[in-house]
Amino acid sequence: MSKNNTPTPHIGAKKGEIAPFVIMAGDPLRAKYMAEHYLENPVLFNTVRNMLGYTGTYKGKPVSVMGHGMGIPSIAIYTYELFNFYGVRNIVRIGSCGAIQKDLKIGDLILAMGACTDSNYAAQYQLPGTYAPIADYDLLTKAVNACKKMKYRYQVGNVLSSDMFYSDTPGTENWMKMGVLAVEMEAAALYMNAVRSGNKAMALFTVSDHILTGEATTSEERQTTFTKMMDVALSLL
Repeated sequence: MSKNNTPTPHIGAKKGEIAPFVIMAGDPLRAKYMAEHYLENPVLFNTVRNMLGYTGTYKGKPVSVMGHGMGIPSIAIYTYELFNFYGVRNIVRIGSCGAIQKDLKIGDLILAMGACTDSNYAAQYQLPGTYAPIADYDLLTKAVNACKKMKYRYQVGNVLSSDMFYSDTPGTENWMKMGVLAVEMEAAALYMNAVRSGNKAMALFTVSDHILTGEATTSEERQTTFTKMMDVALSLL
């Protein structure tokens, strides 16, 4: 596909309708909530597959918000098209995660400095070893400073981007031993797509459930009440 060929198979926008800075959430309804509650004059640019996307401004700065679906294959398609066909320079993922460290609490923020994965996504690059996907340092630093300024509870560290939500061999004990903070399903591919295209990305999460204690939140709570990570993401503009 030509890099000037928009709309793409998965995004209905034309070139120029998406801002260079995009905030993405797995749930398209979270993107809709964010557009309606944070953005000035949001314009809907995508309804393909109901993966809603909006462009507006926040404190006068252009920004787009969009869903990316669940799992590495889904976020990989959307972020590849955004980076390579729409001229997007920065993508920040906001999402929920399952904590696997005892000192984390429901509602805490996690800033993903790195993203381990059990996915085979990096195999396409034919690297002679194991690739370590990491966040953009500038975005990460700004996010840390924003959390401090807003006095939000947060931790910085590694997450696990897992291909499996339901696993036939469950268990996160070994990841926990290696200091991994939480499990989610997309950040590793986002980081790889960003660096491969010469762009920037980071992911930040709200702890929605605790795998060690069994605590959990509802889907409605995850959709509409996890606003602290939205505040942090928007501060990065």
